[in-house]
Amino acid sequence: MRIEYLNSVRKQFEYYKSLGERTFEQLNEKDLFWQYNEESNSIAITVNHLCGNMKSRWTDFLTTDGEKEWRNRDTEFESQIKSRVELLSKWNDAWNCLFAALASINSENFNTKVYIRNQEHSIIEAINRQLAHYSYHIGQIVYIGKMIKGSEWKSLTIPKGKSTEFNHGKFSKGKH
Repeated sequence: MRIEYLNSVRKQFEYYKSLGERTFEQLNEKDLFWQYNEESNSIAITVNHLCGNMKSRWTDFLTTDGEKEWRNRDTEFESQIKSRVELLSKWNDAWNCLFAALASINSENFNTKVYIRNQEHSIIEAINRQLAHYSYHIGQIVYIGKMIKGSEWKSLTIPKGKSTEFNHGKFSKGKH
């Protein structure tokens, strides 16, 4: 069951990572820095926060607190990323950190307690906490992208008005 859980959660992280990337692909560089107003975050700011969180939580996942002393969360919400190249580099570096940490979990260390801000978590609790956090922010990224593109937006899931067609295709294949 532990391996099944880890495989399942890895697939979920990969799915949310792909939603972010498929959003980036639809946007030009300027769009990545668009803000609705001064109080809202751009996609680049949201990515910067996600990356700061991922690097902090997943670096030395099993041995050190997930809130690293070197992390400065408040600056994650400032416009630090300056280009698409930098955004994608930070994005990929952070996800690589996450996937490496997941790969380090095995049957011998699965019951290790991990800490986030000095609060004890089981590995499952810590992973689920991050999965929920990342899907929340990636949803924001997708929503901003959809607002920017308007009618030119290419749906990342089932397009509006196409549920019946989608379900017909799924059910015509039988159980799989």
